[in-house]
Amino acid sequence: MIRIKYEDLLAKFQKILESRGFSKEHAFDAATVFATNSLDGVYSHGVNRFPRIVGYLDNKKMDPKNILTKQMSFGALERYDGHRGFGPLNAKLAMDRACDLAEEYGVGIVALGNNNHWLRGGTYGIQACNRGKIGICWSNTTANMPAWGAVDVKIGNNPFVMGIPRSNKEHVVIDCAMSQYSYGKVEDTRLKGKMLPYPGGYDTNGNLTCDPVEIEKAHRFLPAGYWKGSGLSIALDLIATVLTNANSVSEISTFDEEVGLSQVMIAIDPEKFNSIALNDEIVDKIIADIKSSIPVCKDGVIYYPGELELLTRKENLEHGIPVVESVLEKIDSFLK
Repeated sequence: MIRIKYEDLLAKFQKILESRGFSKEHAFDAATVFATNSLDGVYSHGVNRFPRIVGYLDNKKMDPKNILTKQMSFGALERYDGHRGFGPLNAKLAMDRACDLAEEYGVGIVALGNNNHWLRGGTYGIQACNRGKIGICWSNTTANMPAWGAVDVKIGNNPFVMGIPRSNKEHVVIDCAMSQYSYGKVEDTRLKGKMLPYPGGYDTNGNLTCDPVEIEKAHRFLPAGYWKGSGLSIALDLIATVLTNANSVSEISTFDEEVGLSQVMIAIDPEKFNSIALNDEIVDKIIADIKSSIPVCKDGVIYYPGELELLTRKENLEHGIPVVESVLEKIDSFLK
């Protein structure tokens, strides 16, 4: 494992993306998504995912010049086509637009169809929070889980995000897939040669397993909360597909790659009701109560959603971002 400074990793990403046809501005925006995901410890959707994305660009499966365009609008509600462009960039632009609408109407909803993988959904929740907005967003995926009670995979692990802003930037952000573990988390665990702490899917014999290799081989992830995760996955896919009139999980699953996804960005401006100070007071009071919980284990700590990422961010800013040596070598090869 090698430690690399945030600024250096960001510069590498930006230079590589510029060499693949991105404008300087868009390369910086997209590179920032990868670098900040890594900074927060979400390596599975940052540095570890970057080589795969560059592969899509090099194989012409993704065009950096395909930027989202507006199809329809009705007040605070707008629909966009992502043209199968660079997923993180289109998603960022969509959440920016949702925040703009929220400043005007109090709420903004952007339905983004035909976009590619947005990487870490929490990125866009944090993005909304940094603008003082409550952020809610989700995406559908290719089918990778069985509906509860079924054997064959028909539903996606459709990630869902909620972000609640705090003026000190220590936002509360929940980012969860509808599977027990996200694809990226399973991949990251496999790369580290470890086992998952709890069963995350099924092996090729249909048995629950903690082995990420077996789960990826079987391509059967376990719904979070069993039937509850299954039901939420179906509902999120339905809403995203209705609002975008684009691709459902079923349709995405017919493509060669996980592309053409349907995503929804919602921003709510709490300052339409309360002052920043009052919002902080409300959030801080609830968080303080949660953190006063009696831990199960002696010397245990209760964390609020997003707190561990904040702690990791501070550590990585001080010591550098840890990168698997083989992954860094692959990234450096793109610069040659």
